[in-house]
Amino acid sequence: MKNFSLDRVRNIGIMAHIDAGKTTLTERILYYTGRTHKIGEVHEGGATMDWMAQEKERGITITSAATTTTWDDHRINIIDTPGHVDFTVEVERSLRVLDGACAVFCAVGGVEPQSETVWRQADKYGVPRIAFVNKMDRIGADFFHVLEMIKNRLGSNPLPIVLPIGAGDIFTGIIDLITMKAILYNESSLGAHFDIGEIPNDMKADAEKWRHHLIEETAGYDEYLLEKYSSGENISEEELKVAIRKGCLDNTFIPTLCGSAFKNKGVQRLLDAVNDFLPSPLDIGEISGFDPDDSDVVMTRKPNVEDPFSALAFKVMTDPYVGKLTFIRVYSGTLKAGSYVYNPNTRKRERISR
Repeated sequence: MKNFSLDRVRNIGIMAHIDAGKTTLTERILYYTGRTHKIGEVHEGGATMDWMAQEKERGITITSAATTTTWDDHRINIIDTPGHVDFTVEVERSLRVLDGACAVFCAVGGVEPQSETVWRQADKYGVPRIAFVNKMDRIGADFFHVLEMIKNRLGSNPLPIVLPIGAGDIFTGIIDLITMKAILYNESSLGAHFDIGEIPNDMKADAEKWRHHLIEETAGYDEYLLEKYSSGENISEEELKVAIRKGCLDNTFIPTLCGSAFKNKGVQRLLDAVNDFLPSPLDIGEISGFDPDDSDVVMTRKPNVEDPFSALAFKVMTDPYVGKLTFIRVYSGTLKAGSYVYNPNTRKRERISR
């Protein structure tokens, strides 16, 4: 995989209540970005991100799995976290090392208990988020009800950047409120192909209303946009994206999308939103830690390959073929096979094998 500049790197987690479709969404992401050539299904025990025997058998994610892929000249490092309440500690470990997250909600169930628990954990670490309302193809799916639940139960400000076209059996696509175009998915191509066209006549009024809401929210946050909006000037797509990103980075609002991962609808637009709105390591800035020789001395490291190496190990697992694997988040410097790193827990230098 080619090297990417840090401004084009996204370290994200995908989090949700159990059965909201989180791992299915991750499988679609890997498929559409070319990371896998066959879609793995959770219910068939074939999900790439569910690697433990118990996960394949039970169809749930127990431990956090990590992978990396690319989309539109960005590198996206993904951690698929467990949704079951019994494995909350796995989520906590992952959130410490994430720059951003995608919260997945079921369009029928909305905000469920574990969604709330994980959301509070993300609040604790100040993780910027986007939201994806999944399963819009299910009977009883209600995008706007989920928006209300996010607002009332989580105390957050969801900002819809798309609208669903239909729901349940007649969910056919989405309206992009930034471009004001309709995206209609071709089911025979597994969602790989879609048509971009004009907004259906019966949805134009709703689209205008929510576009107005989108501009009002972002203009209220961005002074430059507020001036343009107040004087009746046209706001470009790029200006809107910049303002949405600013608000997302400081958790003023949560850009919210919808789709159906299982029916392969809305995933590509979600990937665009990951690139457009979630932070890069440069947005996170420098991190603080303690001097390993003196715990009273605070040290900082910038996200720069020229700085001394610093990282946090957040997961250890045993692979039947290669033995013990340690997952780390690198904050500064570089790590190469054969180099030595200092482990402050053991107070020893350890050699990196591969």
